Amino acid sequence: MDNNLLSSLRNLIKGDVATDNETLNLYSHDASLFEVQPQAVVFPKDVLDVKNLVKFVNQNKRLHSSLSLTARSAGTDMSGGSINDSIIVGFNKYFNHVKNISGFIAVTEPGVFYRDFEKETLKHGLIFPSYPASKEICAIGGIVNNNSGGEKSLEYGKTEKYVEELKVILSDGNEYIFKPLNTKELQDKLTLNSFEGEIYRKIYKLVTQNYDLLQKAKPNVSKNSAGYYLWNIYDKKANIFNLIKLFVGAQGTLGLITEAKLKLVPVKKYSEMRIIFLNDLKHLGNIINAILPLEPESFETYDDHTLKLAIRFFPSFAKLLGTKGLLQTAWNFLPEFFMILTGGIPKLVLQVEFAGNSDKILKEKIKNLEEALKAFHLKARTARSKKEEKKYWIIRRESFNLLRYNIKDKHTAPFIDDFIVRPEYLQKFLPELNAIFSKYPDLIYTIAGHLGDGNFHIIPLMDIKDPKQRALIPTLADEVYDLVLKYKGSITAEHNDGLIRTPYLKKMYGEKVYELFEQTKKIFDPNNIFNPRKKVRGDLKFALDHIRQNW
Repeated sequence: MDNNLLSSLRNLIKGDVATDNETLNLYSHDASLFEVQPQAVVFPKDVLDVKNLVKFVNQNKRLHSSLSLTARSAGTDMSGGSINDSIIVGFNKYFNHVKNISGFIAVTEPGVFYRDFEKETLKHGLIFPSYPASKEICAIGGIVNNNSGGEKSLEYGKTEKYVEELKVILSDGNEYIFKPLNTKELQDKLTLNSFEGEIYRKIYKLVTQNYDLLQKAKPNVSKNSAGYYLWNIYDKKANIFNLIKLFVGAQGTLGLITEAKLKLVPVKKYSEMRIIFLNDLKHLGNIINAILPLEPESFETYDDHTLKLAIRFFPSFAKLLGTKGLLQTAWNFLPEFFMILTGGIPKLVLQVEFAGNSDKILKEKIKNLEEALKAFHLKARTARSKKEEKKYWIIRRESFNLLRYNIKDKHTAPFIDDFIVRPEYLQKFLPELNAIFSKYPDLIYTIAGHLGDGNFHIIPLMDIKDPKQRALIPTLADEVYDLVLKYKGSITAEHNDGLIRTPYLKKMYGEKVYELFEQTKKIFDPNNIFNPRKKVRGDLKFALDHIRQNW
């Protein structure tokens, strides 16, 4: 960005405009394996700043074609969704207030860290149930823009179910309120002689004229973050037209969210957790079928590699568990040590949690679970305390960070990290997946995920500086995604498209639906100013050319 343009930007914004090397370097990374350096990072102070920023980019786009705006809150995106080569809009510095909690509704800004948001909701005995595993480090803006889900999504569903209203600044530089509309409210919007009216008319025409095609395109899985959710906008049965369903999961490619009104649910008083150890996968499908009818709140899994990490990195776990020293941490892991000594490391660990307001009912559910699994002769145990439950949750949630921060000669490479297939296919799917990975014996990886949904996170460890290792990325992605689509799944259940999966959307949805995605982008963002290369016009070469090599 030239000095004149930068000077104009600084004069326009009340907030901060940073171009120093330290800030640019920090904002050139997220939790993905990519590195893209921006030209500036802007921290808008208020809504007027965001409006002026959008107008500034539009006014200068003709002479400076690379100008764009990429929203960012906590920067924990694993797909490269929060990095780009122009202006990063940092919402974490000033847009970080929980404005109100009343009844079961919270009003919050996008830069609020989830951990701080949860502290406020818990004061009211409430929780936002679709939080991801990265709940300690992620923010609300990313949760909404990625349509996040997590360990409670089996019971509660994803973020899209809990967004009641959004304030969004569109490409004309004005802020609009989006909420579900009934027939009369929709007609009022369709008659507006404005940019807002134009958007409603064009999107209404797009989704109604292609209604059947879009309904068929909707992935038949419980969770999906791939593409634009055009099939969810118009509920014909209820006569509700809801553009929130489009903005949630859009990765900031259609506008900049400045405020969200979110629905909360009551916290349940009691929980019981059963941990099940599988030495092989031959009965996995039957085991899943036995567990799901018992309606667990969460049904998680992680593999032998993840468990080995937990045992290997005692100091890190001691800190996370709040234990005093290695001896106490080792004491906490005695059941696992004994199990390994007597039967070896299990292939998969299943973590089944029931929650409710009756301790008696939950204990009955644990009994029913034990009875349902008797025929499989599995090693299993019930967590005896909240502290023991916490141990297993930390193993499940923190495996990615353990890899990121403790393996020095290799680095985490999340690129096939978030696919989903229906649980009934897993017994066939997983051996075929393992067969793919067996062709690459030097590749170290961990598997963890939401077994109840059929959603898996696979994180390879790679020497990214090695050209041969980098060359594996598109090869392995093609093989894994072909398998996922063979079983009618989605290439991303939670982590979204970003730089790495956008190039595969045409493969997943086909030419016709992908063309509707492109039309949607053009309707909302005719000058392509919002987070380019995401959702449409993805460039795999750009992504591979920007793999991070300095860690």
